[in-house]
Amino acid sequence: LCYQEQDLVDALDQGGCDLEMVRNIIQGRELPADLRSQVWKIALNVAGKGDSLASWDGCLDLPQQELIHNRCQQLIEEGVSMIVDLEAVITFYCKSRNVTFAPELCWPDLFKALLGLQLLPSDLYNCFYAIMNKYVPRDCVQKGRPFHLFRLLLQYHEPELCSFLDTKKVTPDSYAISWVSSLFSSHCSPAVTQAMWDVYLQQADPFLIFFLMLVILVNAKENIFSQEANSKEDIIKMLQDSPVYLEAEDIEDLFSLAQYYSNKTPLSFRKENQSLFGSSLVALKEEDMDLSQVLCLPVSVPELLQASQLQTEGVRFFVVDCRPAEQYNAGHLSTAFHLDSDLMLQNPSEFALSVKSLLEAQKQSLESGSVASGEHLCFMGSGREEEDMYMNMVLAHFLQKNKEYVSIAKGGFMALQQHLADVNVDGLDSGYVHWIISTSGTQGNLSPVAVSDAANGEDGKGMKSLVNKMTFALKSKSVNVKEKVISFIENTSAPVDRISFTLPWPDKGILDRHVSSSDRVGKPYRGVKPVFSIGDEEEYDTDEIDSSSVSDDDRREVVNIQTWISKPDVKYHVSCNEVKETGHMFPSHLLATATHMYCLREIASRKGFAYIQSRQALTSVVKITSKKKHPELITFKFSSNNTEGVEVQATERYLIPNAGEATKAIKQQIMKVLDALENS
Repeated sequence: LCYQEQDLVDALDQGGCDLEMVRNIIQGRELPADLRSQVWKIALNVAGKGDSLASWDGCLDLPQQELIHNRCQQLIEEGVSMIVDLEAVITFYCKSRNVTFAPELCWPDLFKALLGLQLLPSDLYNCFYAIMNKYVPRDCVQKGRPFHLFRLLLQYHEPELCSFLDTKKVTPDSYAISWVSSLFSSHCSPAVTQAMWDVYLQQADPFLIFFLMLVILVNAKENIFSQEANSKEDIIKMLQDSPVYLEAEDIEDLFSLAQYYSNKTPLSFRKENQSLFGSSLVALKEEDMDLSQVLCLPVSVPELLQASQLQTEGVRFFVVDCRPAEQYNAGHLSTAFHLDSDLMLQNPSEFALSVKSLLEAQKQSLESGSVASGEHLCFMGSGREEEDMYMNMVLAHFLQKNKEYVSIAKGGFMALQQHLADVNVDGLDSGYVHWIISTSGTQGNLSPVAVSDAANGEDGKGMKSLVNKMTFALKSKSVNVKEKVISFIENTSAPVDRISFTLPWPDKGILDRHVSSSDRVGKPYRGVKPVFSIGDEEEYDTDEIDSSSVSDDDRREVVNIQTWISKPDVKYHVSCNEVKETGHMFPSHLLATATHMYCLREIASRKGFAYIQSRQALTSVVKITSKKKHPELITFKFSSNNTEGVEVQATERYLIPNAGEATKAIKQQIMKVLDALENS
């Protein structure tokens, strides 16, 4: 025996050995085979635990009993007694946890690694249950939360790879359910799985599964990109089998790389998703975000503030405040760079300069070691959904350019205000509370008392100094980007070499995220038949049903754009961008015939071709509106008349260069249809 192994033997023989002692002796290495069962029981905290099976009557009488028996035979090639024990353990688990056994379940593969330990049935059950409870995430099903979370992690570190898989419609749940549910034992040999679990259980980090998956995908990246011409099914099969090629000698590097990515990931990834692990009786919190609808990885406000206190270790953020200038001027985090998202529509060339300044500022702040420096970009909006739509457009633009380390501040500036109010960092009493209230509206002026109180606060360490790091500027003019940069770094001219941005954007199609909503729009539009209006729209309804999109591109008709534009019945055509609620924009063409309005969405991979994204009867248009600030952003609302009035059934938004001409042409076609109906 080597020195470390003898130390481990001595510690186990003496009794009272805990996980910390094991870690100190083994230091992340593979365990000796003859000591593995003892160490695993200690790591899983089941050493000396009672026999859970003792109170069970042992009846193997579930409706799915034959399926369970067959699965046990597949897992155990020889040894009748082991099959009996395994069937008893699985049956008891299904009965006690109210689980309906099915052939497609992957968690029985966990036993492939456990059976080699020659455990008693009671220990086998206790170890299995502990692994299920602590290390296998809840909701491991198609479209389950763990897989939406993993996609966000993949996008954060490998945006190009994520975009490629999105384009191919290869979602993590299509290839990784078995990985997650069995901790890779479904595809790795028992020897490799045991070597992996030796390290896994010593580290005792349930979130490691996500980073191990990430390393496996990154390792297969070149092979994945080479599958461009292959079918979705072929790519999924290739991905599913990726862990098969792991060898025991790969494990050390696998975990080292996983730790590298873990260190480069915001802590919010773990803290905001703790409910994924633990007892299945623990429900997901109501406030947990729907990760399928999140544009990029959310970061909590407390983490943003704490990160600004870090010296070198840990994730540091370069905060980008995307609120309108007047809101930013009224109050903001002093380390935040201002990028007015409204400029993207109002003044694309100025927006392009702002983006260039942003990247230059980030580069210079990193070089100078500024308190505002950070390799990770975190975008902060107001926290109000209707306003943050424009920030989402900016976010989508950065993601489309495959910018890594892009996140969003959860809850926006309102969450920042609320957090500082909750911790009442500097004890600013009434003045501080007044500041919170005055800036949580649209754009109110700050109280002079609040400004002076904040400005006169004493410098302190840790959380106390955070309020002092808030800048309160009472200016009416837009913040000068260059001045803002100078305020926290030495402004030396340096080229931006990270990304080249081309505006107006986007220059190619990106992943469409469909808004799933079952909400009904409130008041129906009533009036003379047929109902139709054109006007300005102050605010967007956030619960409108977007039913125009088809979730499966494969089921949409592909057409030649020029052929359709040239059709004799096309009365009007304009090139535009379809705008989704998430902020994603898609190069499209809007066509109006004598009776219908069509949206043709360009296919990025097939120049000159498009999907028929939407087909709406002109008689179903009930409202065409635009925002006063952005007249080129047009909203169409569609409905079907019924005896009770008109109910909006679909909403479509387009960014149209010459919106006035487009709405006029479409309105004329609508009026012709309505006149024809009235005269018929």
